[in-house]
Amino acid sequence: MKPLIVLLVTFLLSLIIARLSTGEWSLLFAGNVAMCCMLLLTAFGHFKFTNGMVMMLPPVIPFKTVVVYISGIMEIILGIMLLFPPTRNIAGNLLIILFIVLLPANIYAASINLNIEMANHEGPGYGYLYFRVPLQLLFIGWVLYFSTGWFR
Repeated sequence: MKPLIVLLVTFLLSLIIARLSTGEWSLLFAGNVAMCCMLLLTAFGHFKFTNGMVMMLPPVIPFKTVVVYISGIMEIILGIMLLFPPTRNIAGNLLIILFIVLLPANIYAASINLNIEMANHEGPGYGYLYFRVPLQLLFIGWVLYFSTGWFR
């Protein structure tokens, strides 16, 4: 829920700031700033809630802590790349791949009732997926529209 709130609030604030400073509604600017901020928030979680993030990964994944740190660093780098038109398209395409690759980890986490922040098995379970799967699809659609230009 926190990433969605950050995404939408940052989008609205960026739109208003762009309108006040340039006189135009800059949707692309606001959309990419919002996704960047959301990615910075989620990347922060990789470092603050490392133990819970490690537990998200199925047993077959080796070097779990390294994977968590690398994916957090990737979110930071790709988020920043969204802010620059020459790197925006490649970042957007890589983010779509990342969002697709991360979905199975979210499904696994739900299957073991994982609470990521507490790093225990007292999480919401499969009910979480009713929110998470549409949220993941929103993130993919957001990046497709604002960062890759596939639907513009």
